[in-house]
Amino acid sequence: MEEMVNVFLMGKKYSVPSGLTIMGAMEYAGYQLVRGCGCRNGFCGACATIYRIKGDNTLKFCLACQTTVEDNMYVAMLPFFPIVKPVYDMEKTKPTEQIMMQLYPEIYSCIGCNACTKACTQELKVMQYIAHAQRGEYEKCAEKSFDCVMCGVCSARCPAEISHPQVALLARRLTGKYIAPESKHLTQRVHDIENGDFTKLLEDVAGKPIEELKELYNHREIEE
Repeated sequence: MEEMVNVFLMGKKYSVPSGLTIMGAMEYAGYQLVRGCGCRNGFCGACATIYRIKGDNTLKFCLACQTTVEDNMYVAMLPFFPIVKPVYDMEKTKPTEQIMMQLYPEIYSCIGCNACTKACTQELKVMQYIAHAQRGEYEKCAEKSFDCVMCGVCSARCPAEISHPQVALLARRLTGKYIAPESKHLTQRVHDIENGDFTKLLEDVAGKPIEELKELYNHREIEE
């Protein structure tokens, strides 16, 4: 028999198999997940979760889809966090030193508490990439924040109310559009798609039965 552990979901105690993720434990307990479940593989950041283990006052943060339950775990789901999202036009937004001040002035109120880094579900150096953004080092900010899944936990813990994921996203957009070298093969591929070179191929693939698609996927040619 599987080892069972006690978890507290929405304040109610449940006994669940020890190998389940928090998300799996919720479904095992009978909850039907219709939101906050996303990709289920740790990429979308939709299932941000706060938990505490009995006897330990430390609040811990994670993604429910990739964190295994522990005995006497008290779980609370973090609802969508309404971080600041200024509207801007990338054709008019340039990688100047002033752009962050214009769109995200709150980053200059950072007190260096490092709560954002400690809370990050992906263990990113959040405070460090915000520092790069402050200095206009957008390429470094983009690199440090590349694995961000936009869960918003860092912003939920920030006393300066910084919208860390949105700052990082702007840095990556600026880097991709203005700083990084042009990917010529990608530009050519986009041109080919717009020219209709792949239309018949896509229609053929869309018309194949699911089993044939699985076979094609399993035996696809993978570039080194």
